[in-house]
Order: sequence, then C-alpha cells, then structure tokens
Amino acid sequence: MKFDNKVVFVTGAAQGMGLAIVRRFAAEGASVVATDINAEAAARAVADLGERGLAVACNVADSASVAEAFQAVESRFGRVDVVVNSAGIGSMDSFVDTPDEAWARVLGVNLTGTFLCSREGARLMQKCGAKGAIINVSSTAAMSGEGPAHYCASKAAVMGLTRSAARELAPSGIRVNTIVPGPTNTPMMAGIPDEWTQAMIRAIPLGRMGEPEEIAGVAVFLASDDAGFVTGQNIAVNGGMAFI
Repeated sequence: MKFDNKVVFVTGAAQGMGLAIVRRFAAEGASVVATDINAEAAARAVADLGERGLAVACNVADSASVAEAFQAVESRFGRVDVVVNSAGIGSMDSFVDTPDEAWARVLGVNLTGTFLCSREGARLMQKCGAKGAIINVSSTAAMSGEGPAHYCASKAAVMGLTRSAARELAPSGIRVNTIVPGPTNTPMMAGIPDEWTQAMIRAIPLGRMGEPEEIAGVAVFLASDDAGFVTGQNIAVNGGMAFI
C-alpha cells in the first residue's frame, strides 16, 4: 500500500485510462479525487471508496472550475500529493477543414486543462508542503504526427509543458513527468475507423494495443518514491512503436 495517507487527483476519471488510474491508486491505499465534466460518472468511479473517495464535477478547460475543484480537495483532505492529468479529447477533422471551434476545444482540454490542473495542484502542494508528483498524459501521435493536427499539437505541447514545469517546480520537491501512450483500448479508440486501428496495430512490435491498466501501472510508478529521481521525462508506453 504505497499511497496510504496520500491524496491523488485524477482528471478524466469516468472512463478509459482515467478510470483505470483511479482504481489502481485506490488499490494502493490512496484517497482519490475523481474529476470529470460528468458529475455522475465521476461519482461512480469512487463509489466504493467511502471516505477515501471524492467526486468533483470539473471542466478542466475552465480556470474557475479547476480552482473550485482544488478548493473542494483542500476542504476535504487538506492536501494533494499527486495530480494525474488524463482528461483528453479528439475529433477526426482534416487539417484544412478543422473548424476554429474544434481547434479551441481540443487544445482547451488537452493542453490548457493540463496546465490549469498542474498549476492549481502545484499551488496546493506548495501550500501544504507536499513533495508531490504531477503526471501528464500525451500520445505517441505527438511524435509521429499520425492524427488530426489539433490532437497532435496539443499532445506535443504537453511534453514541452512537462519539461518546463519540472525544472521550475524541482526546488519545491515536486516532480513532473509525462506518460506517452501508444494506441490503447479506450472509448476514444473505439471511435476510430477499424481499418485505421488495424494499421496502427500492425505498426506495434508487440502486436496489440495497450490496456488502460498498463498505463495506470506506469502512473503509480511515476508517483511513487521508487521514481524519486525521475522528473521532466516523457515515458513511452507504446509496445515499441516509437522511441522518444
């Protein structure tokens, strides 16, 4: 139980990687704050945790909503030790036909949301004296460019955000790293045409998609004392399809 007496804040907690991350940290003894824009879905994610669980409706792209979410965390637990930014969206827009609204929405959730939650989390960690960890989620598409422009751009920017934040927050004892998944068996992947999915699987040396639980395992490692000397890194979890 590596995370007894630790508080973990997870965005996009209702499904996919986020839900797997919630469950893994809970199994490791953490108190878990599940956030999602869907309040009922967030509540289901931590329904079995009793006093160790807190569900918060949060629009990660809105600074006021994020601030309110962390105020709820401080009111309930008095601290936060780990922030996992797993909320993410995408849409299948071609470059020349990408509407302004789609660009703003994808960048808003994937990049701005990661920044806002990391900033508020770091503020609370510094306030309570936590030697904490922030874990962001990017994508192999950020390196390959194989995906819509707004999605690839947002996920590439998350890597740069991680490196900068890691340097600035290191004196506070706060580590910042990014998980870079390859194709993973999540609801987002379910919306991709099957021929695209099969082409991606053929490009993976291990011959399969990843599972959300495999991403969760890396998140737990990066948040733990076992990774105490790891910061500013982009950790590929993609079956060998690309190297960072």
